[in-house]
Amino acid sequence: MHVGFVLNPIAGMGGRVGLKGTDGKVAEARERGAEPRAPQRAERALAELAERLPDAEISTWGDPMGESAVRAAGYEPDVLGEPDADETRSADTRAAVDAFLDAGVDLVLFVGGDGTAADVAEALEGTDTPMLGIPAGVKVYSSVFAVSPEDAAYILASYERTERREVMDINEDEYREGEVNPELRAVARVPVAEAMQSSKQLGGGTVEALAAGVADDIRAEPERTYVLGPGSTVGTIKDELGFAGSPIGVDVWRDGEVVAKDATEAEILDALGDDNVIVVSPIGGQGFVFGRGNPQLSPDVIRQCDVTIVASRAKLDGVSVLRADTDDPELDEELQGWWKVRVGKFETRMMKLV
Repeated sequence: MHVGFVLNPIAGMGGRVGLKGTDGKVAEARERGAEPRAPQRAERALAELAERLPDAEISTWGDPMGESAVRAAGYEPDVLGEPDADETRSADTRAAVDAFLDAGVDLVLFVGGDGTAADVAEALEGTDTPMLGIPAGVKVYSSVFAVSPEDAAYILASYERTERREVMDINEDEYREGEVNPELRAVARVPVAEAMQSSKQLGGGTVEALAAGVADDIRAEPERTYVLGPGSTVGTIKDELGFAGSPIGVDVWRDGEVVAKDATEAEILDALGDDNVIVVSPIGGQGFVFGRGNPQLSPDVIRQCDVTIVASRAKLDGVSVLRADTDDPELDEELQGWWKVRVGKFETRMMKLV
């Protein structure tokens, strides 16, 4: 198999430092101490691919867009070009994919988020060459991504057919203001596999009773620190507690007041006490509890907290399993198993995290 591999080195950098994405915010992300996320996820995928397809032919782009990651996995890549400048751009991704097509690759494997997916899909438009994403962005709405880096390698080594699926993206400036309006950017051909991520669905159904019950529990335990995740479901809980929370950020609450609002990973860690609880809701249609839209809830944060999962019944009806993709495979494995998901003021439903 001949694979074209391209890496967006800045994808997801803004997540843990509270920027909700990296579009137009690379310098600010670095000023806040952001560390690259995508290269490490690329290495995980390529190391697994080397085990499954050691004889694969890999074409790639010069560093920081792929060459070193491919070589680290033990491959000798055909490097077809390099970025025009130190700071990579969308045009570099499209140029790489154009070169891959000229080289006759069987599939384009990329690392990034929805913006990178849109760039790859744009370059592939009018062809039958499939694409497959290794998720590394803050927001991953599109259905062209594997569930995890390792799953991407498994899919690439075993898929037998492809289908057309949606590439979605949102305006990050609107997203930072709490406006979530995914737009269809392209329809791309991708492998058919169970380990492919579904597109995000905007959930429906009311959650008032659920929110009231959770808020009552929070008020009854003033000594506990509550880390309240993003999204409309947890947002309703914030409303019940009487404060205007960050709709797509993480807020920290203790003893009747907000300790940190729209907090970064570092701010969450500073706000934690001796007894901490994360309250999160899975993403509708995908089931992700951690790893999509909430990278501020890092492995270091999660390991210091209990976890409460909440969701409307309508949302769970559209989710077959729960998932976690925290950048820490050991933690992902620890989180696997059956969870009680709070669906009402008192009711729970058992869901498996895989």
